[in-house]
Amino acid sequence: GFVPAPADFLHELRRLTEKHGIVFIDDEIQSGFGRTARMYAIEHSGVLPDLIAFAKSVAGGVPLSGVTGRADIMDAPDPGGLGGTFGGNVLACAAALAVFDVFEQEHLLERGSEIAEKLHTTFTTWQKQIPAIGDVRGLGAMLCMEFVDPVTGDPDAQKVQQVVDAARENGLLLLKAGMYNNVIRVLVPLVATDDDLDEAISAFEKALKTVFL
Repeated sequence: GFVPAPADFLHELRRLTEKHGIVFIDDEIQSGFGRTARMYAIEHSGVLPDLIAFAKSVAGGVPLSGVTGRADIMDAPDPGGLGGTFGGNVLACAAALAVFDVFEQEHLLERGSEIAEKLHTTFTTWQKQIPAIGDVRGLGAMLCMEFVDPVTGDPDAQKVQQVVDAARENGLLLLKAGMYNNVIRVLVPLVATDDDLDEAISAFEKALKTVFL
């Protein structure tokens, strides 16, 4: 349900892993590459992990994943000690290099901040208008809204499904998430234009009005 790990928790986790000699592995498969307006989500906390796993956005839609981290860990396997069916795919690596160029040339981290600000402002405005929106949370442009029964506070998966269905009728595809399927999560492409964003927000708002107003 897009629950960000508190910075204090991550710092304490880092302290414990260092104390006991445990490798701190940061999973940035979904949250990496600008999704939170930082290259990696863990940067918001100031914690430095031992290894970072990444994939998805790194190659702009071409299948690619990887791991980076401390030199002593990365250099530990002997040559040929690590491998995989798609290891060293030249096309995927070329796509990833192109993605890095686009990040720099089109200032996508800054764009992520712009998208995040607009979405967060919009979502919190809706939250004030619709009592069923119980929480708005996330990092950067990786945001979600949690829907609950306004009286009991219980998760309301039924209303979420109704919003998803109504949004689809308006040409917008939304994804459910969370342990109780009562969360709508949003991951806007960093290359989306302002017009794209406005169109999606309008369709989303129409769906909410159809269900709640």
